[in-house]
Amino acid sequence: MSKGHLITGIDIGTSAIKVLTAIKKPEENKLEIVASVSVPSLGVRKGVVINIEETAKSIRKAIEEAERISNHKIKEAHCGLGGSHVFVTTSQGVVAVSRADGIISREDINRVMAAAQAFSIPQNKEILHTLPKEYIIDGERGIKNALEMKGIRLEVQTLNLGGFTPYIKNLTQAVLGADVGITDLVISPLAAARAVLTPKQKELGVAVIDIGAGTTGFAVFEEGELLHLTVIPVGSSHITNDIAIGLKTDIETAERIKLEFGIATVQGTEKRDIIDLSESLGENLSFSRKELAEIIEARLSEIFSFINQELKNISRAQLLPAGIVLTGGGASLPKIKDLAKKELKLPVRIGRPEEFVNAVEDPALSVCAGLVLWGYDSEIENPPNFLKKGVSSKIKNIFKHFIP
Repeated sequence: MSKGHLITGIDIGTSAIKVLTAIKKPEENKLEIVASVSVPSLGVRKGVVINIEETAKSIRKAIEEAERISNHKIKEAHCGLGGSHVFVTTSQGVVAVSRADGIISREDINRVMAAAQAFSIPQNKEILHTLPKEYIIDGERGIKNALEMKGIRLEVQTLNLGGFTPYIKNLTQAVLGADVGITDLVISPLAAARAVLTPKQKELGVAVIDIGAGTTGFAVFEEGELLHLTVIPVGSSHITNDIAIGLKTDIETAERIKLEFGIATVQGTEKRDIIDLSESLGENLSFSRKELAEIIEARLSEIFSFINQELKNISRAQLLPAGIVLTGGGASLPKIKDLAKKELKLPVRIGRPEEFVNAVEDPALSVCAGLVLWGYDSEIENPPNFLKKGVSSKIKNIFKHFIP
């Protein structure tokens, strides 16, 4: 990577557009953040761009602020793709090894991966990334890297990740409409995982839960591989809505109450602990801390029940040795770790990005930080001049760090 080369990540969320810009310090093997910006998100619902023009304006505002803070022009960025339209499917491919001596070449790997991608999907969906789960040589399974091994028949099992084409198009048009080129398009839970999970955790078995405003991203890793991924259409903004309904107040006040007084579990709260906001709001509003906690816990329990069902679907309920890593803006709620431990019956920690010179304390920045780190990984493998304007919908090397 050349000295002074910027890497930027853009997280287009339901409530906020976040931009993180970093640069590698020549004397250290870490990235230094030179700008971190969050602006209100317009034109986005449940992680999906529904109004391209409004979203483009929000992105442009965030980019301009990041340029002002960093004193650098931002021409291109790595962008996250969220929303419950994201899907995962499996496929397989098989080829005969081409060389007479049976040594598997890079060409054989490319051919078997191409064979695995030759499957049909609905016309309005597209595959963004294809990840090899395992190679099989002459019936021998569980091979992570088949290159230069010897055999006659080469098979591969792949995990394919994609999304709804119109939503992908909306997001890319919004970013390009803000005069920013797209270097990579990365599914958001994977970006969050890149920022907060360690290789050891991925090897042992771990899940990351990224609680955003409109959605909750969920990804499971085992033996260094991505095992499962989904996006649940429920997030922390639903907690705000529940508070507004339960306490009969407006959304802005409900958000303030959540941030200032919210707690994730009723354990340790009492009805006699009353919060009275009548004087500061100029209207009659008082409630007990326990009443507020009951509202918040009910919604979080719903999210964790979705997660538990997903774990059961892949036979990993209560069976992840490295446990759960909570991140995203919703992970900042006090005592959320306690509730997650109770509901999921696994060890839980709060995940924050750590691979930067300057500490990133806010878990809401995990997706942005992961996008920057992903860009850094790509540039280590490729010189900076590989960057180009436009959308790269098939990222060739994007999953290499998942493979042991």
